[in-house]
Amino acid sequence: MSKKNYKFTVLCIFLIIKVKEKRYNDENFTRVKPLSSTKIHLTKAAFTISAPDIRRLPADSGIEVAFAGRSNAGKSSALNTLTNQRGLARISKTPGRTQLINVFEVAENRRLVDLPGYGFAQVPLAMKKKWQKALGEYLEKRQCLKGIVVLMDIRHPLKDLDMDLIQWAADSDLPVLALLTKCDKLSQGKRSAEVLAVKKALSTLNADIKVQAFSSLKYTGKEQADAIICGWLEQEVQDGELPEEDDFDDSFEGE
Repeated sequence: MSKKNYKFTVLCIFLIIKVKEKRYNDENFTRVKPLSSTKIHLTKAAFTISAPDIRRLPADSGIEVAFAGRSNAGKSSALNTLTNQRGLARISKTPGRTQLINVFEVAENRRLVDLPGYGFAQVPLAMKKKWQKALGEYLEKRQCLKGIVVLMDIRHPLKDLDMDLIQWAADSDLPVLALLTKCDKLSQGKRSAEVLAVKKALSTLNADIKVQAFSSLKYTGKEQADAIICGWLEQEVQDGELPEEDDFDDSFEGE
């Protein structure tokens, strides 16, 4: 593992510990339950704000679903496909150009959040560190986060940083949709094999993780991904009692 990736992995481990302390000791701990009267349509997504950090985001209430992934995983294309809006998320020819936390509202207090990409990015190191800080703060402190879509190129899934993020979500009891993008690049047989391999690898986490092949070009997996994301958003947040500390396993296995 390179020195840069090692440092970032250490940061991820630190954030996991901090997040667990925050989520399980916060007096305002909330839980969610289905809200059948709210029907979400991702096509109604509208840009709200681009924020350099969480202090500029909308109030920490309602429900947010975050989109995260490596800088070349196709996050912007996936968002545009899922919302059926070509220009909703800006697409750049250069990977790693999502520099801010971009927020899109799909209904009252229901939002999609496009997080800065991690991993490869042709930008100065100082700027990359700034993005990583914004990403870490969002994951650590945002209480309205109720689901994460982790986007990975189906040809190169489950890199170290992908696994760090998925492990963090599992430890934080957040559902994950592992969206395997660019599946049109593979034959049907190879695509199915990759999906099965990813499912098998993630099954050891014993968490709420769904795996779906996806293509922004062919719209493969769009209906399935839409149903999962809307299901997360079609909930209401209500006050709940704090769980007992003994109910949680504080172990974490890092790279």
